[in-house]
Amino acid sequence: MSLVLDPAAQDLLFREARTANTFTDEPVTEEQVRAIYDLVKYGPTAFNQTPLRVTLVRSPEARERLVRHMAEGNRAKTAGAPLVAILSADNEFHEELPTLFPAFPAAKDAFFSERPVREGSAALNAALQAAYFIVGVRAAGLAAGPMTGFDPEGLRKEFLDDDHTPLMVVNIGKPGPDASYPRSPRLAYEDVITTV
Repeated sequence: MSLVLDPAAQDLLFREARTANTFTDEPVTEEQVRAIYDLVKYGPTAFNQTPLRVTLVRSPEARERLVRHMAEGNRAKTAGAPLVAILSADNEFHEELPTLFPAFPAAKDAFFSERPVREGSAALNAALQAAYFIVGVRAAGLAAGPMTGFDPEGLRKEFLDDDHTPLMVVNIGKPGPDASYPRSPRLAYEDVITTV
């Protein structure tokens, strides 16, 4: 095979992995979340920036506050998931660059002194990190249910601050009965890949 990764791992991470809409009540532990982060923190980003922030919604009171900001079709599954994570982009990520990118500590001011530039970079790189996070959830033997159907401003005011932009809400746990829809088609190699 052309891939080094074991076929069972390929299936776990991609081919058989599915977005879950229902979950069992088996809890997701702090140790599991720590293991997920300790794996996915090594995913590449520009300038090694780390704008992703993860807010774990565990308490019933916080879950109730979150559900109010979800789109109607996402409320029940968010209320019923063992763990919910709010993934956001920290628009002040550049403050960490002297530590995270020691090869060029001046990148903080040379490239990211203006807020609109930071916001664009934070959105792109936090989205990359969010994708790594979802694959990490799968690597832990769990299912992820990422959603963008929510009131961003309401969610930001409820859980974040002006320096953080909510990207997605991810339900996490072991899939429950009828957790996934039938697999949708994917584009073929020839539809996506061009050689010049």
